[in-house]
Amino acid sequence: MKIPLKVMFLKNFFLIELFQGMWLTLKYMYLKKKVTLAYPYEKGPLSPRFRGEHALRRYPNGEERCIACKLCEAICPAQAITIESEEREDGSRRTTRYDIDMTKCIYCGLCEEACPVDAIVEGPNFEFATETREELYYNKDKLLSNGDRWEVEIANRLEQDAQYR
Repeated sequence: MKIPLKVMFLKNFFLIELFQGMWLTLKYMYLKKKVTLAYPYEKGPLSPRFRGEHALRRYPNGEERCIACKLCEAICPAQAITIESEEREDGSRRTTRYDIDMTKCIYCGLCEEACPVDAIVEGPNFEFATETREELYYNKDKLLSNGDRWEVEIANRLEQDAQYR
């Protein structure tokens, strides 16, 4: 259907489309509910499957969960994980070194899926910007402190996601 020339002239002369756009702008400015968050003060919800900063978890008795099976190191496509272990007096293996190069990590979550004891997890923290690259080389102590700091949130996330695992 072709629009008559008179109608086109009147629309252009009276700037109808301009006023429609201005009305739409005013409507969203004053009449509609705001959807923007004031980021540092308000944070949006995170999915239970969100992959953030890595953490090593502990058992409730305080012992670290990692059994040094090295499955996470083997499955990491970016080869960002380095593990060294030794056998303890009771015959169990534990890690002496657990390093993650976060500059290499692609946050795929394969390390978390491969771990048979849920030792390595990707936690809810997405605010871990640094000023130097060296701060993004995580050692065992840093990973364990992340796990201690975020244990409640990590446990809730794993519980919510358990039906899909």
